[in-house]
Amino acid sequence: MSRNEEKAQSMLNRFLRMRGDEDKVEKRRPHLASLCESLVEAEKWRYQIVRETSKKISDIQNSSLGEFRIRDLNDEINKLVREKHHWEKRIIELGGPNFIATAPRVFDADGREPAGTGLYKYYGEAKNLPGVKELLEKPELPVTKRSKFDLHKAVDADYYGYRDEEDGVLVEIEADVEKKLIEEAVAQWKEEQKLKYNVKLSTTSTSTTIKKGINNNNNNNNNNNNNSNQMEIDIDESSEKTAAEKKKEELQKRYG
Repeated sequence: MSRNEEKAQSMLNRFLRMRGDEDKVEKRRPHLASLCESLVEAEKWRYQIVRETSKKISDIQNSSLGEFRIRDLNDEINKLVREKHHWEKRIIELGGPNFIATAPRVFDADGREPAGTGLYKYYGEAKNLPGVKELLEKPELPVTKRSKFDLHKAVDADYYGYRDEEDGVLVEIEADVEKKLIEEAVAQWKEEQKLKYNVKLSTTSTSTTIKKGINNNNNNNNNNNNNSNQMEIDIDESSEKTAAEKKKEELQKRYG
């Protein structure tokens, strides 16, 4: 192999090696979420932001980092949180899941939500920085006790309801309510009258049936009494006949 061929071969190898190195370079996250047109890539960038945010939140819990480093970390965390929100909106636009609605609440190492003013929050040791603690502490408002004179100054005719019927709105509402109450009362009265009428009918029918039953029982008893009297008469007549026949037989035997 000649010298020129060796040079060409070495140059080709270097070119191919450079191409391979370029392919190995990791693709950087787009600065704007609107530039991404792939749902898979958008979810990948969001997951990358979540990992970076969680790592920085764990780092900011260290109080030995110094004031300036803690401030920088807190700024970076807030920036990542805003960027994550943009990517979540872009995922919804591309037809992906709604991570905003299902996002878990963020807590610090003490189990408390990050405090802050507006959209800017303070995480970890950033809450103990000079000036931040005073900013987050809500001043207690002094409770002023009102005197009786101050209370009576607020009392007027509206307090007692003297001007409630001037606009006519309350009168119309009361008229509608009164009409409904009257209709309900009339309907309830009709139902009660129907129930009373049905009860009377049932009682009269039962009384007539009871009277009929009593009359039938009386008739049956009278018939039974008549039959028993007739039987007693028949028994008496038969006994008299047998007694007469016996006397007749005795006389025949005696004088026969």
